[in-house]
Amino acid sequence: MKKKQQQQQHPGSGADPWPHGAPLGGAPPGLGSWKRRVSLLPLLRFSLRDYGFCMATLLVFCLGSLFYQLGGGPPRFLLDLRQYLGNSTYLDDHGPPPSKALPFPSQVVYNRVGKCGSRTVVLLLRILSEKHGFNLVTSDIHNKTRLTKNEQMELIKNISTAEQPYLFTRHVHFLNFSRFGGDQPVYINIIRDPVNRFLSNYFFRRFGDWRGEQNHMIRTPSMRQEERYLDINECILENYPECSNPRLFYIIPYFCGQHPRCREPGEWALERAKLNVNENFLLVGILEELEDVLLLLERFLPHYFKGVLSIYKDPEHRKLGNMTVTVKKTVPSPEAVQILYQRMRYEYEFYHYVKEQFHLLKRKFGLKSRVSHPVLRPQFFLPTPLETEEPIDDEEQDDEKWLEDIYKR
Repeated sequence: MKKKQQQQQHPGSGADPWPHGAPLGGAPPGLGSWKRRVSLLPLLRFSLRDYGFCMATLLVFCLGSLFYQLGGGPPRFLLDLRQYLGNSTYLDDHGPPPSKALPFPSQVVYNRVGKCGSRTVVLLLRILSEKHGFNLVTSDIHNKTRLTKNEQMELIKNISTAEQPYLFTRHVHFLNFSRFGGDQPVYINIIRDPVNRFLSNYFFRRFGDWRGEQNHMIRTPSMRQEERYLDINECILENYPECSNPRLFYIIPYFCGQHPRCREPGEWALERAKLNVNENFLLVGILEELEDVLLLLERFLPHYFKGVLSIYKDPEHRKLGNMTVTVKKTVPSPEAVQILYQRMRYEYEFYHYVKEQFHLLKRKFGLKSRVSHPVLRPQFFLPTPLETEEPIDDEEQDDEKWLEDIYKR
């Protein structure tokens, strides 16, 4: 009777199902045939811990891919452009690429940096928009570069709904359209030597340009006379707020973005700015080589910039542009310049990074870069028609409030 019950418990098993002994953990006998097959394939044997690790890895990969897609990644135009130029990272010295049509981006943003030639470019864009029929969207707001989340959403919505093709321009730090569900546009910008930019802004706030000193003073009525005529060396050497950080940390936030840490001088903001330059900016040019910047813009964006260089070289346009050159600029002492260099070390690291990328891109198109050696004392005093920039003095009141908030921390 007992033998019969054992046969009923193990139907069809005339021999011991576990000839080598029962497995650890007391596995049920019904799994015997499966276990024998697994033992024949030791390479496929894995534990629940291994299985969980594999699934976790797969999940992280999928989530990372999803977040990258939600973050936008590089705009499609930039991906097409990189394929057009080749798979190199601009570290090789190619000649001109083969002649063929580039894709046409219908959304371009020029988040112009203050005192970096934006007046010249905006004047050119007004002429080009009428000539080529694209929608030039400008803004009268010059004192709001850092936006709240709601302000970012509102601005992105207004830009995205503009009639295409459009080119939007405003003094504003980098905006991530993908974060709010929009299509990431192609960005362009121009920067210049950081100390030169600072000095141009310092004297422009006080004395304006060739369009008229008195008119500019009306725009800065709150500036006291002792502040207006404050010697630049005293401002730097005595560590006045206007001549020290965080006010000197100016260029990088335009490329870093709207994150609060983008306003703090440091490696985090610097690296994020470099990443955005690589992924979202079609071109970041150097004001000191403005003609080459215009040449590349005409090559990359012919629907917007075709014929721009001939317009820029026109005597009438140059005459108009020279009216915005800052006046009464003086040269700081070598000691003051060295202090500025030290305080702006992150700005200079970013500037040299952008300059190197710009020169490598020029070589892609067969443009030769002028060989320049670093000097201890920049040529601040040389007047040049390139200094045709957009006034940004309206931003100062907002900057002062920002300084107060930082000092309260």
